Amino acid sequence: MSRHVAGATLRAMTNLPPPAEELRVLDAELRQLDLRRAVLLRRRAWLVHTLRSAAPRQPAQAPGAPPGGWPAGPGAGAVARRPEATAPSVQNVLLVLGGVLLTIAAIAFTLVSWGHLGIAGRALVLGALTVAALGAPVVLLRRGLRSTAEAVAGLGTALTVLDAYALHEVAFTGTDGVGYTAAASAVLAALWAAYGVRLGLFHPLPLAVATAHLPLLLWAIAVGAGPHTLTAVLLATAAGGTAVALRTSSTPVRVVAVVGAPATGAAGVLSAGWLCWSASDPGTAARAAALLVVAAAAALAAGRFVPNREAAIGTALAAGLCLVAAVGGVLWVSVPGEWTVPGCLVCAIALPAAERTPLPLPLRQGLVRASAAVQGFAVLWALPLVVGGVLGPAARAARPWSGAPRDIRDAVFTDVPPPPYASTVPLVLAVVAAALVVAGRRTTRRPAVMVAALVLGWAAVFVLPVALRLPYPAGLVAQAAVVVAVLGFAVPADRAGEKREGPSPLALTALLLALVTSVDLALLSLASQSATIGVLAALTVLFGAAGHRPKTAPFTVPAALGHATALACAIGASAGFAPHHTALLVLVVPAVAALVASRPAGSRTTVPVEAAGAAAALLALALSLPDPPMLALVLSLCGVVTAASALRPERRAAGWAAAVLFLLAAWVRLAAWDVGTPEAYTLPVTVPALVVGFLRRRRDTAVSSWTAYGAGLAATLVPSLLAAWDDQHWLRPLLLGVAALAVTLVGARQRLQAPLVLGAGVLALVALHELAPYLTQVVGALPRWAPPALAGLVLLVLGATYEQRLRDARRLRAALGRLR
Repeated sequence: MSRHVAGATLRAMTNLPPPAEELRVLDAELRQLDLRRAVLLRRRAWLVHTLRSAAPRQPAQAPGAPPGGWPAGPGAGAVARRPEATAPSVQNVLLVLGGVLLTIAAIAFTLVSWGHLGIAGRALVLGALTVAALGAPVVLLRRGLRSTAEAVAGLGTALTVLDAYALHEVAFTGTDGVGYTAAASAVLAALWAAYGVRLGLFHPLPLAVATAHLPLLLWAIAVGAGPHTLTAVLLATAAGGTAVALRTSSTPVRVVAVVGAPATGAAGVLSAGWLCWSASDPGTAARAAALLVVAAAAALAAGRFVPNREAAIGTALAAGLCLVAAVGGVLWVSVPGEWTVPGCLVCAIALPAAERTPLPLPLRQGLVRASAAVQGFAVLWALPLVVGGVLGPAARAARPWSGAPRDIRDAVFTDVPPPPYASTVPLVLAVVAAALVVAGRRTTRRPAVMVAALVLGWAAVFVLPVALRLPYPAGLVAQAAVVVAVLGFAVPADRAGEKREGPSPLALTALLLALVTSVDLALLSLASQSATIGVLAALTVLFGAAGHRPKTAPFTVPAALGHATALACAIGASAGFAPHHTALLVLVVPAVAALVASRPAGSRTTVPVEAAGAAAALLALALSLPDPPMLALVLSLCGVVTAASALRPERRAAGWAAAVLFLLAAWVRLAAWDVGTPEAYTLPVTVPALVVGFLRRRRDTAVSSWTAYGAGLAATLVPSLLAAWDDQHWLRPLLLGVAALAVTLVGARQRLQAPLVLGAGVLALVALHELAPYLTQVVGALPRWAPPALAGLVLLVLGATYEQRLRDARRLRAALGRLR
C-alpha cells in the first residue's frame, strides 16, 4: 500500500514539460530513429551482397528458397541480375545465322558440287530445295512462327537466284549474260513482290524494289544503247522508284525506294548535264537538254506529293537547277561563250515567276532558291574581273609616271592577263542588282538586300570601262564619274536616316565604295604625271565639298586630307623637289587638319581628321629623315601645329606632345651641328621641367619634391655625371661639382628631399672621381697587408659602435623623411 502511495507521490512531484515542448522532443527522437534505421538497412544490404558474391555457387534448391542459402531480405531484390539479351533477340540471331549458313551451303553446292550430278539430279535437288524453302513459310505462318518463316523465306529467295544462275548454265548458255541478267532480275523482282504480298512477309518486297532498279539499265546496256538512251533509262528508273516511294505504305519499301531513286536520278541528271555541256552541235545539246527538262518535270511532279516540306523544297531546287543547266548547255554551243552566263541568268530570273502559278508553296520556294543559287554563281563568275579592277591598279605604284597605256584595261591589268569573257560581266552584275532591288520590296530584310544591290550595281559600273576597253583618259573620267555618283547616292541615303546618330547602312556602304573607287582612280592616274595631279586635285576638292554634311564628314574629310597629302607629294615630285623639301609641302595638310578639327567639342569629325593629319605629319617626318636640318625644321613645325591644337580645352594633353616635338627638334639640330656636349641636350629639358615643377608646387604645396624637381634635375645631373666620369679635363667636373653643391645647398635651405639627395649624391661621386687618382697612388704606395688590415679595423670599429650607427641611421632617415 505504501509502495503505491510513494509511486503516485513521485509522479506528482515530477516536473513534466509543456505538451508542445514534449511533442517537439518526441518528433526529434523519432527522426533520429528513422535515420539510424535507414543507415542500418543500407549496411545490411551491402553485407548481403558481399556474402553472396564471395560464396561458391550452391546446388539447386527447392522452389521458393532464396539462392545461396541466405534468407531473403529487403535488399535481396536490388542485387538480382537482369538478362543481357531478350528471348526475341536470341531467336532472331539464331534464325538469321541459320539462314545465312544454309544459303552459303546452297551456293557452295551450286558452284562446287554441280558437276557431280546429272541433269535430273541437278533439277531435282535445286527444285526440291527451292520448293521446300518457299513452301515452308506457309505452314510456319499458320502456326504463328513468323520469325522462323522469315528466315526460311530468305533462304528461298536466295535459292531462286541460284536457280536463275543454274538455268543460265544449263539451258541458256549461248545467250548474252547482261541481257539474261536483265530478264532474270525482272522476273525475280516480280516473283518476290507477288510472294511477299501473298504471304505478308517482311523482306521480299524491299528486295524486289531494290532489284527492280536493274532490269531497264541492264537491258539498255545489252542492246548497246547510246549515252542518251542510258540517261533516259536512268531517269525512268528514278521516276519509277519515286512513284513507289510516294505510293507505298510499307516503311522498309519506302526506305529502299527513297535511297535508290535519288541515287539513280542524280546519276541520270549528271549524265544529262555532261552530255548537254559537252555537245558539239545544237541538236545534240538540245536532246540532252530535253532529258534535263524531263528530269525537272519529274522532280516537280514528285514534289507535289512529298509530305516533308524541306524535301519538297529540295526537289523544286533541283528542278530549277536542271532547267537552267538545260538552257545553259544549249547556249554554250549556240552563242559566243561570254553570253552563256547571261543566258542562264535570264532563265534563273524567270524562275521566281512561278510564285504566280498554282504550284504549292514549297515548290515555289524551291524555285526561288534555285534562282538565287544561279544568281550567286553568276556573281562568282564575275568576281575575278571586279577583284582585278580593285587590286590591279596597285601595280602602278611601283612604276609611277611610266607612260599612259593604250586603254584602261591595260592600265588595270598591267602584269596579269584579264579574265576571259569580260565584256558581259557588267551586264550580269547589273541584272542581279536589279533582281535584288525588285525582290527587296517583298522581303523583311530589305536593308541588307538593298546594300547588296548597291554593291553589285557599283561593281557593274566600276568594271564597265574595263569591259568596254575605253581609252585611258576616258576610263579615268568614267571612274571619276563613278566616285561622284556613289557620293551623290550617299547624300539621299543619309537623309533617309536622319534620326540616326551616324550614317545609315546604305549611306555607309556608298561612302566606303566611294573611298575604294577614289583610291583605285588615284592609282590608275599614276601612269601619267598630268593625270596624277589633275585626279588628286579633283578628288581633294570633291571629298572636301562632300564634307559639309555632319554624318558623312567623318569619312569624306579624312579622305580629302589623304588625297591632299598625295597631291602635295605629286606636286613636289613634278617640281623636282628633293623628298625632304617635299616634306614642307606635306606639312600643309596637318595644319589644315588642325584648323578643321577646331570645331566645337563633341564633333564626330574631330578624331578622324586629327588621325589623318597625324598620318600626314608622320609622312613628312619620314620624307625628311635623310636630311637632319630639314628634319629639325619639320619637327619644329609639327610642334607648332600640335601646340596650336593644345590651345583647345579638350586637347590640353597635346601640349606634352608639342614639348616633346620641340625638344626633338632641338636635339636633331644640335646633332646636325655635331654638338657632342650632353649638357646642350639636357639643359633644354631641365630648365622647363624645373619651371613647371616650381609652378606646380606653388599651386599645390602637397606635391613632393621628387614629383616637381626629380625628373628635371636627373635629366642634367645624371648624363653630366656619366660624361664627367670619363672626362680627363678639369672643367666639366668643376662645373658639375659647383652645380651639385648649389643644388644641395638649395635643397638644405628649402628643406627639399629631391635636390638634397640628388645634389649630395652627384657631389660625392664627383669628389670621388677627382680623388680617385690620388687614392690609387696611396694604395699603390702602401704595403700589401695594409688594405686588409685597414678593412679589418673599420669592421671592428663598426661592430663596436653598431647600435650607435643604427641610431644615427634612424635619425638620418627621419630627417630626410621630414623633408618634402
